Amino acid sequence: MGARNPFQAREVTSRRGGPAKQPLSREAIVSEALGLLTREGLEGMSLRKVAAALDTGPASLYAYVENLQELRALVCDRALAGVDTARARAPGPGPGDGWQHRLIALLRSYLQVLAHSPGLAQLAMSTVAAGPNALRIIEALLSLLEEAGVDRATAAWAVDLLLLYVTALAAEQSQRRDQPDPLGPIARVIGAVSPQEHPHTHAARDDLLSGGPERVTWALQVLLKGILQTPRDSITTDDSGAAARLSKPRKPARGR
Repeated sequence: MGARNPFQAREVTSRRGGPAKQPLSREAIVSEALGLLTREGLEGMSLRKVAAALDTGPASLYAYVENLQELRALVCDRALAGVDTARARAPGPGPGDGWQHRLIALLRSYLQVLAHSPGLAQLAMSTVAAGPNALRIIEALLSLLEEAGVDRATAAWAVDLLLLYVTALAAEQSQRRDQPDPLGPIARVIGAVSPQEHPHTHAARDDLLSGGPERVTWALQVLLKGILQTPRDSITTDDSGAAARLSKPRKPARGR
């Protein structure tokens, strides 16, 4: 997307040097693109389709957005406006107002927003959106982790880990939402495993597919406990080398 900040709107002027008179605007472009994404999925959000919906040509859009990558970043950040961070900033006296409850509530709100449509969850997985709404979420997470006593360096990595997990979960849930029996095939396979060939899988067959919302809470609690007990400065040279061999470079915090 270049050195220009894509979240700072361009000042568009007509060829005559005055303000542009056409009704087209970046606000209208992003709104229409988000609607297409929700209705048709990620493949349906093209510059050509957005332009057609706005009754203009694709070339007209380039006065407001540099390319499709920038439009995706803007759309992703627009969608993240629905994530509720208010509770994260307002701790209360009740037992459910501790930092962990508020952090999980924030991540659940993030999950709910992304799972609204398969296209949105997929967009968040592939787009780096460091716009105002993404920064609002990151700031809230860093504040909550600081409240928990996590050092700044560890918290920075923890934010990426937590958002990556929830984004992947949203993509999985959104894909399953429109399927009549999403777990049917795997449930039938696991239910029919041989106790002789796969004794552990057979014994755990009911637990493997059990759980609802509490399963997400459990997973987040596991991650948070690991974050609290594993500061970045505890990683040894050998650990770092092994991690480097096993991992592939990837983009910064998503959602993002």
